[in-house]
Amino acid sequence: MHHVVDPPATAAPDPELLRLATNGLKQLAADPRARSAFVDHPLTAALLAPAADRYIVAADQQGLFRRLPILEAKGYRTGVEFVGEEARDADEVRAVVDEYAELIERHRGAGLAAPVQLGFDLSNVGSLLSARTAADNTAALLEAAAPQGVSILISMERSSLVDDILTVFRGLAEEHENVALTLQAQLHRTERDLATVLPLGRKIRLVKGVYHEAADVALPRGADLDDRYAGLLERILDHGNPVAVASHDASLLQLLDSRGLLELVEEIEMLHGCRPPLLKSHKDRGIPCRVATVYGRNWWLHFLHRLAEHPPTLLTALADLYEPERVRFGAAY
Repeated sequence: MHHVVDPPATAAPDPELLRLATNGLKQLAADPRARSAFVDHPLTAALLAPAADRYIVAADQQGLFRRLPILEAKGYRTGVEFVGEEARDADEVRAVVDEYAELIERHRGAGLAAPVQLGFDLSNVGSLLSARTAADNTAALLEAAAPQGVSILISMERSSLVDDILTVFRGLAEEHENVALTLQAQLHRTERDLATVLPLGRKIRLVKGVYHEAADVALPRGADLDDRYAGLLERILDHGNPVAVASHDASLLQLLDSRGLLELVEEIEMLHGCRPPLLKSHKDRGIPCRVATVYGRNWWLHFLHRLAEHPPTLLTALADLYEPERVRFGAAY
């Protein structure tokens, strides 16, 4: 068993202060006034861009495909998501679907060593219009991606959307081997949902969950959630499904390691820019590791959620604003 000490994880700020800071950042991320200031006033994005660059790989596909080989050369698998928020009309949905179709086409000639794993929220490809729209759009992308060995991972969203997400996933999983699903350990319902998801045999990415949910819907961060995560992971492994541990939490990874689980998973996945030394330490042990990259210009929600996961990173963001040259792509991996 190996224990990884990640310096940011050793600090012990007041737990209540951290909880309030996390909720404050999530509230800011969801505030339509803040989103409007970001989307409608380019100065806001320009001012924050040096800090966001730590987490956003590129503004467009050209920049993305220049940088993915750098991560591959360091021994990582890669994932790609086009950053954005819920698409609420047909034109927005079509723009996202077209973006992914172009991404799949460009992937063909990108010269990567291994196929990427694509990911998106169903709300970005039509689920807010209808479940059928999201299912049809995702099926078309799965069919286009399959010949290249590219898989598509369906992300999980707030709890009110989970029923529709699972319905769409089950239908797709019966027809497409290259579809995978994210599940949130924090939701009380996930233990029940596994009963219908596991028999489909598809890959599962297990996350803690980033959305702020009521106590009767989800567990808060803490030891109980870590124990539940470990139990869910054991259940997935026992069933034989491929599974990715997706977490930036050094304490959780140590818990899983102490139970001998990390050696059994398909991979450990972390979002680009989130604790690269921690991911590298596991890669250096020989555990397959994936860097989940995000590209695009509509990065407000993604950026705020990264800060909310570990509020002390606000200090890192402020330092990056003051000294943008601190952010050097791939250097910490």
